Amino acid sequence: MHPAALSAKPADSFFDGFEERFLKTPEGRVFYRIAGNGPPLVLLHGYPQTSAMWHAIAPILAQTYQVICPDLRGYGRSLKPETDGTHAPYSKRAMAGDVLALMDHLGHDRFLIGAHDRGGRVAHRLSADNPDRVIALSVLDIAPTREMYRNAGSGFAHAYWHWYWLTLPAPFPERMIGADPAFFWLTKCGAGKAGLAPFAQQALDEYLTCFAAPEAIHGACEDYRAAATIDIAHDDAETAKLSMPLLALWGQDGVIAAHFDCLALWQERANNVRGWALPGGHYLAEQHPDKVLEAWVPFFQNATG
Repeated sequence: MHPAALSAKPADSFFDGFEERFLKTPEGRVFYRIAGNGPPLVLLHGYPQTSAMWHAIAPILAQTYQVICPDLRGYGRSLKPETDGTHAPYSKRAMAGDVLALMDHLGHDRFLIGAHDRGGRVAHRLSADNPDRVIALSVLDIAPTREMYRNAGSGFAHAYWHWYWLTLPAPFPERMIGADPAFFWLTKCGAGKAGLAPFAQQALDEYLTCFAAPEAIHGACEDYRAAATIDIAHDDAETAKLSMPLLALWGQDGVIAAHFDCLALWQERANNVRGWALPGGHYLAEQHPDKVLEAWVPFFQNATG
């Protein structure tokens, strides 16, 4: 157990009934948790977390769906490939490719997606590139990348300073974070109104342990460097809006709510959008899993009939 996690409150249960597996790909291994039967539902985590963030939600959804929770490339126990000057190995298209490879491996031609933060950006790119594969998706506390950069002001830049700082050339942010990864993680993720209260001991231990690896710190920085460059180019090349149902949820105490019209920005990128604010801040799936489930259960049920 990571020393910084010892004072956190343990969850009563933690992915009970889930298997932990690895998928071998030509670039490396993708770690994922899986349980349940029924329509496939993939859950994609955010920064700087792992699939552990779904521990309070995934077991409930697994009563109805086959729930698949991968670690994105660059994070957790998944591959952390070498990068290049364009940051293409950490583009959301590359990350989405890992998810597609996993769903192909499991035999799922079409599937549902629930996603938080960076995972929502992966879900957006996957859905735009492969609209025939995605039945419906819901995103938690994000607006589209290009539109957020376009509309960002100084207030957002101060609140989400990491959006800019992490994109600085390597190895500047990597060295600064690597000097004390736990301090960085806890300070950044505990900065919201709820502090560190949303994080269960088991999940926090996994986050801090995985994030301490230098290749994970670098992979996360590359995720943000890609977002500010090649991901924008991919966004600009789109010729059509998303057509599948999209449910956008955001925290009423969060930075997104304070600085953006989340629903309006998603309406620029998708035709079939609805959404609203939930109580809480950025880490909705851990702070208020019951509220997320209240929205997700009918949304995914309607999408699958």
